[in-house]
Amino acid sequence: METTEQPQAQTAQGPVAGRTRRGAHRFSGIPYAASPTGELRFAPPQAPEPWEGVRDARRSGPAAPQLPGEGLTNRIPVDWDEDCLTLNIVTPAVDDQQRPVYVWIHGGAYLHGQGAVPWYDGTSFALTSDIVVVTINYRLGALGFCNLGPHFPQDTQLATAGLNGTLDQIAALRWIKENIANFGGDPERITIGGESAGAFSVCNLMASPETDGLFHQAIAQSGAAHHIHPPEDGTAIAGELLAELGHPSAEELRTLPVLDILEAQQRVIENDHNRAQGVNAFYPVWGSAALPQPPADLLAQGAAADVALLIGTNQDEMALWGITSLDLQQAERYVGRMVDQPENLLAVYRQRLGHLDPGWLACAISTDWVFRIPAIRLADNRHAHQATTFMYQFSWDSQALDGLLGASHALEIPFTFNTLDRPGVSDFLGAVEPPAAVAQAMHQAWGAFITTGNPSTETLGAWPTYTPQDRHVMEFDDQHTLLSDPEPQERELWQHLR
Repeated sequence: METTEQPQAQTAQGPVAGRTRRGAHRFSGIPYAASPTGELRFAPPQAPEPWEGVRDARRSGPAAPQLPGEGLTNRIPVDWDEDCLTLNIVTPAVDDQQRPVYVWIHGGAYLHGQGAVPWYDGTSFALTSDIVVVTINYRLGALGFCNLGPHFPQDTQLATAGLNGTLDQIAALRWIKENIANFGGDPERITIGGESAGAFSVCNLMASPETDGLFHQAIAQSGAAHHIHPPEDGTAIAGELLAELGHPSAEELRTLPVLDILEAQQRVIENDHNRAQGVNAFYPVWGSAALPQPPADLLAQGAAADVALLIGTNQDEMALWGITSLDLQQAERYVGRMVDQPENLLAVYRQRLGHLDPGWLACAISTDWVFRIPAIRLADNRHAHQATTFMYQFSWDSQALDGLLGASHALEIPFTFNTLDRPGVSDFLGAVEPPAAVAQAMHQAWGAFITTGNPSTETLGAWPTYTPQDRHVMEFDDQHTLLSDPEPQERELWQHLR
């Protein structure tokens, strides 16, 4: 079934024809669910329709509907369409070798992004580690995460609207489980991974009682299990959206122009001043069958204890949002949004970072609040159930923007995929020689984990599992270092604050 010019593979819906590029075969824009349009807008994902003949899978499908946003990777408008539930596959060969599979869930605050971003190109994984890589799209913003059900209790199609983007991800995993053997992958060796909202999604999927058997390992980059809305908050946010739209009926909601929904969604976000740090208005809402409790609670109770997890954060996550340029008064106000007495936090962090400007102190504090402490809590809770967890820290400093980014949020992505040469990456790194050795070390470790369940490599040496006693963390910088309980004073401080 394989040709050099146009490789073909079979799916449950019909055959697809892809293309060969950079030595790997790629199949793009394959539907894993029906188009979520018309009567299926705001409904849970439905099975994809079969097709006749060979489907052209040489080009990626459109992104989910979205407006341009902040950050280096979200400012450029993308081609989007409401018919967006597709996935892309990169494989070394279309055969029966049953290779390990890596399913990547993109980030973007549940508002932006798509699986076809060049930074997520799986070619290096395919060629250097013999891994099949799948990237997916899922519904974003209000179309994927708006708790409309309580506002329309008689309309059962809307009951899952606060978690439909997560249900899309589950539908994609089910499709992959059923079909990936036809693309050279092993349906019993699937690792899910993601960054930011993609990492939050990974943890939600680990916690969900509806994902049993769909994957056996997970990678969470800059995201743990804490960032999600309770039902009452999700219902209130949905009410704000409906007010912005003029209180439409359920049927009118299904026929409104998508752009009207996106613009109303943006107004709700801009008027939102009371949400917790790091949680935007249109985030997933727990309380349905797929997530009956907060994911952090489900994981603390032992969910996914049999799933090996590689989790970590970047040293200066929040620098991506300009935090490092704050002056003292601005930094105190910013930290005051997280705790009632910011001066105490600032004093503890100043013991380690006293020579840095206030903006860097605020960055360190908010990075811990949003990203590092939730990851540590998750790792600690998993240890109670003998779950295997490996932890990392990415500390390589970007030289872009006069050094104000540091080791910011999202900077590690092209290192893990070994895509430093892709468009836009050099702008993120700054005017430096691409740190190929750092990328190779991370990429090899990720490949080793996906393949064997252990990220140890010849370059890194032994990478011990995380335990609350040793707290081993592999630091990636110009040199890699195995740390033991980095920043213990700050970590202990948060025990009473979050």
